[in-house]
This record gives sequence, C-alpha cells and structure tokens, in this order.
Amino acid sequence: MYLVHAHLEVPPGEQLPTNMRAVVRSAITAGDRVEHVAVHPRSPTLLTLGFYLLADGIEEAEGRAVQVGARLLRDVPQLAAARLTGAGVPLMPLAFAPQPVD
Repeated sequence: MYLVHAHLEVPPGEQLPTNMRAVVRSAITAGDRVEHVAVHPRSPTLLTLGFYLLADGIEEAEGRAVQVGARLLRDVPQLAAARLTGAGVPLMPLAFAPQPVD
C-alpha cells in the first residue's frame, strides 16, 4: 500500500464543501484500489487528497492517483472548477533523522 498525495488548485472564491472527504470517498470505485482517503486543505485555494492505494510499486500508485484525481475532477461536481497540479508519494527524510531528547 502506498500513500500518494494528489494536489489540487481551486479558483479563488470557489467554495469546497466541509464534508469533502465523504464527497471524494463516495466517488471512489473498487477498481481504484483506494483503501483510505485523507483531505488536507492547505489554503483557501490549495487542497491535497491523500490516497492510500494498493499497487505493485510507486510508479503504479502514482499513476493510479493521477487517474483517480482526473476522474474525480470530471465526475464530482464540487471539484469541477479545480485542476490537478501534481501527484506523488511524499518523501519524509526528516522522519528518520535523529531527534534531540532534551
């Protein structure tokens, strides 16, 4: 399973529903192989969807996230004005760096 972030940009003034996770989750199909969806508003115009995908590798997972994201923009009326600006597996190099304890 891979976590892939799909980054969306929404035009200024466009209102996203407060239940965006439920809206997105209801549009996910079994063929998407998405196990979980997280929604991270980054600003009034930027939104990140975190897809936990079943895939055989990173490239497949990222490709599937792009396909799912593009389909969501076509099929979910609340996302019709948004555009997909990128998708990728987030890298967390600091998560493995030594942390001071004092």
